[in-house]
Amino acid sequence: MAGSAYGKGRGNAKARAFHSAASRLSGGRAGIALIGMTDATRLPDPLKALDALPAGCALIWRAYGRGAGTAAFQRLAARTRAKNSLLLIAGEPRLGRRLGADGLHLPERMLTRPYGSEQGAITAAAHSEAAIHRAARAGAVAVLISPVFPTASHPGAVTLGIVRFARLAHLARALGMEPYALGGVETAEHIRRLGGTGAAGIAGISLLLP
Repeated sequence: MAGSAYGKGRGNAKARAFHSAASRLSGGRAGIALIGMTDATRLPDPLKALDALPAGCALIWRAYGRGAGTAAFQRLAARTRAKNSLLLIAGEPRLGRRLGADGLHLPERMLTRPYGSEQGAITAAAHSEAAIHRAARAGAVAVLISPVFPTASHPGAVTLGIVRFARLAHLARALGMEPYALGGVETAEHIRRLGGTGAAGIAGISLLLP
């Protein structure tokens, strides 16, 4: 696939390596293998986050009212289309509909009701079996299951580990959702350990950082 018109279609070397490794998790099935996320502290600029991603990925913009004006969104959306990627707005259904985003990402606290098809593709965060069931009822097509491994952003948090993640991933698939591993996936060895768990790919912030 051709690179972006902005000259950054290939993403950074770290994200390319993660994308290549994550693509092998799905066993050759077509689909998005890598989901990048912005972060208010570590990676607040969605344009930088998108430029770090290889083509054919997805970006979850956790804008939460910061810089999500029409002009900023249009610039970001144009670059996203140029990279044959998807742009999802986190936690703001009305904003996503108004701006015409490709989809909506739901934090676990928002898994309280169904969301309509007008939201586009819906992804959701989940940390338990109950949350995965709620994500399915909310209309999610993919679920980001976390934290799989220890992560710097949530030091001391209880992690799922591979066996628990695999159980939740298979539940997600049984409910018609693609499962993604989130949290502490920071090395090729981490991705290798996810083989056979049913993961469709990986998601994160640090994979976009130099």
